[in-house]
Amino acid sequence: MNTVKTGRELRAAIAQARAEGKQIGLVPTMGNLHAGHAALVEKAAQRVDFVVASIFVNPLQFGPSEDLDKYPRTLAADQEKLLEAGCDLLFIPDVDEMYPAGMAGQTRVCVSGVSEGLCGASRPGHFEGVATVVTKLFNLVQPDLAIFGQKDYQQLAVIRTLVRDLNMPIQIIGEATVRAEDGLALSSRNGYLSAEQRAAAPTLYRGLSEMATAIRNGERDFAKLIAAAQQQQLSAGFRPDYLEVREANSLRPATADDRHLVILVAAFIGSTRLIDNLAIDLDSVT
Repeated sequence: MNTVKTGRELRAAIAQARAEGKQIGLVPTMGNLHAGHAALVEKAAQRVDFVVASIFVNPLQFGPSEDLDKYPRTLAADQEKLLEAGCDLLFIPDVDEMYPAGMAGQTRVCVSGVSEGLCGASRPGHFEGVATVVTKLFNLVQPDLAIFGQKDYQQLAVIRTLVRDLNMPIQIIGEATVRAEDGLALSSRNGYLSAEQRAAAPTLYRGLSEMATAIRNGERDFAKLIAAAQQQQLSAGFRPDYLEVREANSLRPATADDRHLVILVAAFIGSTRLIDNLAIDLDSVT
């Protein structure tokens, strides 16, 4: 696996792969990788001939109250995981490489609609930062496909909309969330949890699963389900941020007539904010 730091080196390596007739896949990350990231790289390696991963802790998507400096940087361990998963090229730019004129005057990409509400409301400017850096990575790599985890469901919706609206010839693939045995979605943020918090954390997914079962069984009083699940969170030591049922494709608030739903949750345990989601396809219910 080759590791490069500049856009010039990145493009040269990709040009060589293209000259050899290879298809290119991209897996963008912020590092501190876990088995979920490895699964994305492995999936890409099954679909294309040349897998590019990026590690860039993007300051543009961090809010003023979010501690960018404390985000874990674990490059050596990340490189080992990527190599084992089948990555061919790793791009590790610094901030000056990605934003050479500084961030204040940086052209930004805003994706309306799906970026509003949910994490978009809790983290103002976050998805503008995500959309901007992903657009830059897409332009640098020009991949045939890019793979993102479904744990960040709203982010995936933002990226799909971005690619569609800007006519980018890139296939976007959402890969299923990788979970621990107790159901907790794997996340770099899990490393911030104390032993007691880690034991309580699966409450989030348990609540989603119970809501999904009730909806599949015909319950359509979403407000009642949300209230019960948030009380469960409070009892487990969480501070709820949001818990909503949305139409899975548009992310508008769900109605009783919708057949494709997604339940999305964010909550704090201690100072750590965890997110999760669970999609429900009522057309597949027998």
